[in-house]
Amino acid sequence: MKKLAWQALDAALGQGAQYADVRFIEERHRSFSTKNGKLGHLSDSESTGLGIRVIADRAWGFAATDDTSPEGIVGCARRATAIARASARVNPQPAALAPEAPVRAVWNSPCVVDPFTIPAQEPLELLYAVDREARSVAGVTLAETNMEFHRASQIFVSSEGAEIEQTRTTSGAGLSALAFAGNELQKRSYPNSFGGQHQLKGYELIAELRLLENAKRVGEEAVALLKADPCPELTGTLILDSSQLGLQIHESIGHPIELDRVLGMEANFAGASFLTLEKLNHLRYGTSLVNVVADARLEHGPGLGTFGFDDEGVPAQCQDIIRAGEFTGYLMNRETALQIGQARSNGCMRAESWNRVPLIRMTNISLLPGEQPLSPEELIADTDAGIYMETNRSWSIDDKRYNFQFGCELGWEIRHGRKTRMLKNPSYSGITTEFWNSLDAICSRPYWTLWGTPNCGKGQPQQTMGTGHGAAPARFRQVRIGSAFRKAEAG
Repeated sequence: MKKLAWQALDAALGQGAQYADVRFIEERHRSFSTKNGKLGHLSDSESTGLGIRVIADRAWGFAATDDTSPEGIVGCARRATAIARASARVNPQPAALAPEAPVRAVWNSPCVVDPFTIPAQEPLELLYAVDREARSVAGVTLAETNMEFHRASQIFVSSEGAEIEQTRTTSGAGLSALAFAGNELQKRSYPNSFGGQHQLKGYELIAELRLLENAKRVGEEAVALLKADPCPELTGTLILDSSQLGLQIHESIGHPIELDRVLGMEANFAGASFLTLEKLNHLRYGTSLVNVVADARLEHGPGLGTFGFDDEGVPAQCQDIIRAGEFTGYLMNRETALQIGQARSNGCMRAESWNRVPLIRMTNISLLPGEQPLSPEELIADTDAGIYMETNRSWSIDDKRYNFQFGCELGWEIRHGRKTRMLKNPSYSGITTEFWNSLDAICSRPYWTLWGTPNCGKGQPQQTMGTGHGAAPARFRQVRIGSAFRKAEAG
């Protein structure tokens, strides 16, 4: 791999590029699923190729190939430089990069048990057992399980002298139970919706998730929701569990801080951002309890946004995004950092694979836990009246990430500091800055979880990337609750 990467770099420079970098990647993906006791799918795939980025005539070009013969590599370099020179004819702003010292390094993510050494029968037997346990609950109409593993081994070299070998292994699994009666369908997921929980770990994560131990409870909750009262419509106190808060962070903080969106460079897919440049260091994003970081370092946790170096060779970093409620930072690459006068990129450039150009992507965008000891039980006990919601069911947010609406799978009414009746179809809505300025309590570190979002989409052609979001249960005041259910009923 290393020799081929340097050959590709030499070929790009030989075509007249002023700057070039190459990512040579070998990756493997394995996934399993079941549906009502039957195999949903089983796949095992491998992919190898390289992508070449160049600056020629002060404009960007990119090309990729899976043909690693000398002829294939030279042809790819020619295409990249030809694209750059064609782009230069219409390029309104010459390409330039913030300085970054070249690094020579090797980085491997922690992996106690290599998932690709596990015979396929073992994860399948576990998923079948989880499926059976969920369906053992009378009233469960459909049970689904899934498990997947991914490994990417990458060599990055650049004309500045960087040479970085990096391997990342991720694992994930989840289950869901659906109950159907009349014209109503209810769903419960574990440990999170949309694929469960995913982290930068090996097969050891699967045992940690305790899927089998939770399958029956998940089925029972799905059935119970059919008879639950609908979530009332009100303006009041909302408590979110950590998984739902993780998605709230993703949509209303993570995406709007991507600097390419702010600068209008990535407005086609899911819009731009309300966080225009004059708001940096001036906008009160939330209350003083809102402290959000973008942290790609391993010490932050095994997140899907954890790595050693980004796809421009910039080391993983931690940056304050919101400090005591004040907006303090964007997600950048080397080009956009220079455009807004920053001395250095904070290392947020990533690509889905070798055949995609790197984009500014979320790392681990996390809300730090509260400093004072506070458990979810204590938070509820301290709430006289409100609604508790857990596990995302649906979301909607405008193209600037300002107005939003979220639906959850399960709600509980809180009265006099206690959970009382179960509520179905809970939802809430708001405006991003108003919402974060209504936060008045966050649980402490023991109740903080680094959630993995494996399916974040961006770009055209679309790239799917994994991101991480740390959160602990938190309370918000004067939130609009239940309006989505009312509109659905009216429709």
